[in-house]
Amino acid sequence: MTHLLLLLIYLAFISLGLPDALLGSAWPVISTQFQTPVSYMGIVSLLIAGFTVISSLLSDRVNSRFGTGKVTAVSVALTAVALLGFAFSNRFWHLCVWAIPYGLGAGSVDTGLNNYVASNYASRHMSWLHCMWGVGAAIGPYVMGAVLTGGQIWNMGYLYIAFFQIVLTAITLISIPKWKQNVGQQIEDYTPIPLTQVIKIPGVIEILLVFLCYSAVEAITGHWASSYLVLHMGLSKERAAGLAAMYYTGIVVGRAVSGFVTFRVSDKHLAYIGMGTVLAGLLMMLVSRWEFLTMVGFTVTGVGCAPIFPCIIHATPQRFGRERSQAIIGVEMASFYAGTCFIPPLFGLLVDWVGISCMPLVLIGVLLCMLLLHFRVYRIAEPVK
Repeated sequence: MTHLLLLLIYLAFISLGLPDALLGSAWPVISTQFQTPVSYMGIVSLLIAGFTVISSLLSDRVNSRFGTGKVTAVSVALTAVALLGFAFSNRFWHLCVWAIPYGLGAGSVDTGLNNYVASNYASRHMSWLHCMWGVGAAIGPYVMGAVLTGGQIWNMGYLYIAFFQIVLTAITLISIPKWKQNVGQQIEDYTPIPLTQVIKIPGVIEILLVFLCYSAVEAITGHWASSYLVLHMGLSKERAAGLAAMYYTGIVVGRAVSGFVTFRVSDKHLAYIGMGTVLAGLLMMLVSRWEFLTMVGFTVTGVGCAPIFPCIIHATPQRFGRERSQAIIGVEMASFYAGTCFIPPLFGLLVDWVGISCMPLVLIGVLLCMLLLHFRVYRIAEPVK
């Protein structure tokens, strides 16, 4: 039964990843069709991430009251509805409206599943779980690239992904009784922790800033990869949509491999290795004037990002205590999504001002801040025995 639930969690994370990269892959075409500035993608991202932050902050109470199974089913259903809305959108404001259920569908399920795996499974399962997210995130741009290359409109890419979400919703609904059998007692015994108390725990503020920085690296790279390849490298929109997927391919491969590396390397040190690898990929992008080296840079950046998020999440129960991990992971996810909420529109303004060629240099600065903050967390927060 435990392995069956783990399989369902993997499928749920594939569903979380599928739509994440669609917007960035399709945006060069969408912005042309809707006659909107390139920076307007940041507005849609702002709405998605903003409502995800809200649902993440509420996830401690929502998951403890309704259970992970029900929350997962409802969240996947909300995402399916939102994707159908995107598929039938023909105005920019339509995208803004459907961004609301999309965001609400992500926060609680993401936090609940992360805490469940962090509290009950080894680090390798957390890496492989987020590898499944990467599988979904990598498939998304490939689907959109195939749609555009095949002469179809961008809306069809969203429609195809929506069908998958609908099927997964049905599977999750059927599985709800199994969730109750396995996590019902854990939910019944848990008391939510007020946010005001959570942020007073030593090291929590610093770890929230780490997630803010990581979200900036992931969101900027993922959302603006296609636009960087089109506007800075001069590639066609169709080819850029396909090559942008190399970043998410790097994440998938990296997380698959890092799951095995966790047998010998701790969460802490593997996160540092990931940050160093991201730096190498960004330096390739910074100095490259060739398509191939830029593609390698995006891929290496993805490989480096791979272990950072799952390793820091998995270390939360050990670093702060299992009884507080649900609440802390909730604010960690909220901080991550806050970064995806505010960083893309701010970067969009920077793009309008100085051009998209500044992207690698900006990401290097953010990465160095993340490295220093992560080091400080391990100086402040004493591990729970």
